[in-house]
Amino acid sequence: MRPIATTVAVLACAMLAGPAVAEHHEEQHARTEAFAGLPYWPGYWVSEHQAGTTITGLAPIFTEPNPDLSNFANVMSLRADTANWNEEGQRRVDHVRAISGGRKANGWGFPMMMNSATPLRFLITPEETIIINAYNEARYIYTDGRDMPDELDMWPTTYGTSVGHWEGDTLVIETAMVQTPSDYFHGAPPFSEEARYEERIRMDGDRLVAEFKVTDPVTLNEPFTSSISWVRDEGFDRMIVIDWDNDRTGNDGQFNTIEPNAVD
Repeated sequence: MRPIATTVAVLACAMLAGPAVAEHHEEQHARTEAFAGLPYWPGYWVSEHQAGTTITGLAPIFTEPNPDLSNFANVMSLRADTANWNEEGQRRVDHVRAISGGRKANGWGFPMMMNSATPLRFLITPEETIIINAYNEARYIYTDGRDMPDELDMWPTTYGTSVGHWEGDTLVIETAMVQTPSDYFHGAPPFSEEARYEERIRMDGDRLVAEFKVTDPVTLNEPFTSSISWVRDEGFDRMIVIDWDNDRTGNDGQFNTIEPNAVD
């Protein structure tokens, strides 16, 4: 009787587990199909107008003998130098410029990490896209169909809260609750915490391109828009996070300097 009872028990378990296993396989198949339909943006991407930046931190436009200054505004366009600031916005801009000379930074923050010389990686899955750089900064864009959280469930952070979706091969992102960017990185625009950021990122040939739109009732008379692009830097075969190693950035009271090695 025992072998018969054991066989019956095994068959019963198999019958009960069958629907669960089938459902799991269906979910895996659906996710595999979702993956197959997503773009793939491999490589290490740097802002096109800053490609070739050396250890000096200066883009080639600033170091070439006869620089093409027509591209100057494109080097770090997300600084929003061309924004139509209202009275409060201009007050903030003037304040940031007055205190920002020669100041150490902890990183780029958002939005400037999207417009810097440091390489970016785009890790795309059906549920989210993660954007990371060599400063260990990361953005998480949730693409699983969720809505932006209720404002009572958010608070200002350096990178904000981002949700997105795909329109064909274009990643559409909405970001809210970004702490005033210039509080974190002195080269960033002084948008308020009420600002909303919209991005549309897609491939264009061998380049990644993005359209940015910032709406901020506190600092802007009208939305600020900007277009940026990235190119693959073939000099990278891995992400090497060394930006905080041997940091000897100093300040002479006005400008950044390089501190000498410590002497024991």
